[in-house]
Amino acid sequence: MLAPFLLLGLAVTAPAQPQNTAAPGAAPCDKPVYLTFDTGHMGVAPLIVDTLKRYDAKATFFLAQEPTMDGGQTLDDKWAPWWKQLAEQGHDFGSHTWYHDAWSADLPDGKFRFKRAAGEQVPQNVVLSAAEYCEELKRPARRFLEMTGRPMSMIFRAPAGRTSPALIAAAQACGFRHVGWSASGFLGDELPSDRYPNQALLEQALRRVKPGDILMAHLGIWSRQDPWAPTVLEPLLQGLKSRGMCFAPLRDHPEYVAWMRRPQEAVARAASTTGATGASGASGASVAPSPKDALRR
Repeated sequence: MLAPFLLLGLAVTAPAQPQNTAAPGAAPCDKPVYLTFDTGHMGVAPLIVDTLKRYDAKATFFLAQEPTMDGGQTLDDKWAPWWKQLAEQGHDFGSHTWYHDAWSADLPDGKFRFKRAAGEQVPQNVVLSAAEYCEELKRPARRFLEMTGRPMSMIFRAPAGRTSPALIAAAQACGFRHVGWSASGFLGDELPSDRYPNQALLEQALRRVKPGDILMAHLGIWSRQDPWAPTVLEPLLQGLKSRGMCFAPLRDHPEYVAWMRRPQEAVARAASTTGATGASGASGASVAPSPKDALRR
C-alpha cells in the first residue's frame, strides 16, 4: 500500500480518503451535481466551506500553491490545519499543478509550453518535459499528504482547463486523470463584476445547471470586485436543492468512480511510467469554454 506514496516521493502509510457508505457509483440522490473549486486567494474559502456544511454538500477541491490575500500561500503551514479539517469532512481533492501552469502549446521535441501565473503574479512562459510536468502534478499531492495524513485522489484539473492530447497522455502515464467541467457548470466567478454581476450569474446557473453537471468555481478571484461567494453560492445551492438536486463528490461521478475507487496498487501501476511524452503537435488541443460562450443563453 506504500507504493503510490513512494512514487510521490514520500515513504508514508496514509489512511484512505473518507468514503461515503453508498454502493460504488451511487450518489446520495438520483439528481446529483458535482461541485468543484480550484484554489484562489482564499479570502472567501472559509465562507464557501461554511455554506457547503449548511447544505450537506460534498465537493472536490483542486489544489495549487497560489498567493493568498494574507500574504501567504494556499498550501503553507497556516492553511494546513484548514485543509486537514476539510479532508476529515469527506470532500475529494485533486492536483491543480504546483505553480498553476496553464498549457499553451505542444513543442516538436515532446515538451510543453505553459503560461505560469497565479493571482496577481506577472505571467511567465515556461517549458517543461513530460517528466517535469508529472512532478508539477505530484507536488500538490505530496503536500496534501503532509498536511492531512491522507492521500490525494489521482485526478487533476489543468489551469484554465487548457490541455492537449499529448498533455493528457503524459499526465495519465504518470497516474493522473483530467477533470474538466460541464459547459453549463461554468459559474462565472472569474469574470468581471461590472459586466457579469452576481445576480446575472445566479440566474443563469439556476436556469442552465442540470443533474449530472460538474460545476466549477474558485476559492477567491483577485480581479473580481464583487465576490461571487457566498453571495451567489448560497442561493444557488438552495435553488438547486429545491429542484431535487443534491451535491456529490467526484468519487460518485459515473465517469470517475472506477478511477477514484480503484485499489492503490492499481494507482501505483498506472503511475510507474513517468517519462512518457505523448504525441507532439497541438492538434486536438482543448481549451475551456470562453466566458461569452459559457454565459450565452
